[in-house]
Amino acid sequence: MKRIYALCMALFMAAAVPATAQDDKPQGSWTTSSTPALKLNEMMFNNWSSTGTSQIDLNITFFGNYKYTHPKYVWDNIVDLGFGQAWQDLDNSAEGGRFESIRKSLDKIDLTSAISWKAYKDWGASFTANLKTQFAPGYEYAGAGDNEGKMVSSFFAPAYLTTALSFEHKKADWSVSVSFLTGKTTFVFNNDLIDSGYTYGVIQDKGFNPADPDRSWTHAYFALGSYVKAQYLKKDLLPSLDLYARLELFYDYKKPSNMAWDNIQAFVDNPGTLTKPEDCEYNLAATDESWDKLAGYNWLQRRVFETDLDFEVKLDYRFSSHIAANFALNLKWDTDFSGMGKWGHLQVYQMAGVQVFFSWKTPKQ
Repeated sequence: MKRIYALCMALFMAAAVPATAQDDKPQGSWTTSSTPALKLNEMMFNNWSSTGTSQIDLNITFFGNYKYTHPKYVWDNIVDLGFGQAWQDLDNSAEGGRFESIRKSLDKIDLTSAISWKAYKDWGASFTANLKTQFAPGYEYAGAGDNEGKMVSSFFAPAYLTTALSFEHKKADWSVSVSFLTGKTTFVFNNDLIDSGYTYGVIQDKGFNPADPDRSWTHAYFALGSYVKAQYLKKDLLPSLDLYARLELFYDYKKPSNMAWDNIQAFVDNPGTLTKPEDCEYNLAATDESWDKLAGYNWLQRRVFETDLDFEVKLDYRFSSHIAANFALNLKWDTDFSGMGKWGHLQVYQMAGVQVFFSWKTPKQ
């Protein structure tokens, strides 16, 4: 697994490194920005009539933008990392300073490297490589008293490596790229997750049985499809207010049957074949009215249903050179993930707070 991971990272970095001629004179210039930040929240309740949960929440983030501008091309690299934990005193006893529960509040690895060439005015071509995964295992908890939880994700389980050759329209603050030839590889390097059904679209061999001691696992799935990415970054949208927004859409040309329309239609035609919500990829009961709605979808609605969506927006308001208030919202639609609820394709993450940050830029401004 470590060798495969190292190979993926090497390919990811090598794919975006432009070839440069040997020349004593510099051909381009670097512009870099590195912003680590620390956010700490503390809440304490003791004999409080309105009740509440005492906790300490610590988030660490890092955002880096490293751009190499050449007369013939631009090489842009973005590093977006975040990890946070919340220590909770569930009974507010604070006996011995012990916290009964530790939960993740943030976990993100998002690496992007893109090289673009200008063709005509604001139009050009680009090659982009993007890797998304997480640092630590993620758990589903049955309730406040459940401190063990059921693991539903971990490092490189899943991980998504997207490579795209795109047409790009680029302005100073925003860009839109469209690709009809995009490869998206999904990795799940955790056999326990695969055994428990969290495959994230990585299809196992026919006849795969988690109870079979001689079973073999498949850890990657390659999808070929179309990809659209739009992003907007505006410094000082209003005085001291920065805005970043990103939208990514991906459609797999050949959606595997267990996460495409064939699975839904087969169940609609023969509802007796699946009688329990957990037996179905989409976790819907046989009597749920949503099946009737899904069965009535036209061709376009079905394609939209199967399209992966990743939307993110961030707002940062700077009180000073080291203190800022921030807001973040991330929405995902992924039919490869049935979720932890009854209708779990839609994933939502929202965060707001005040943080201490530092920023290093070159050249200095």
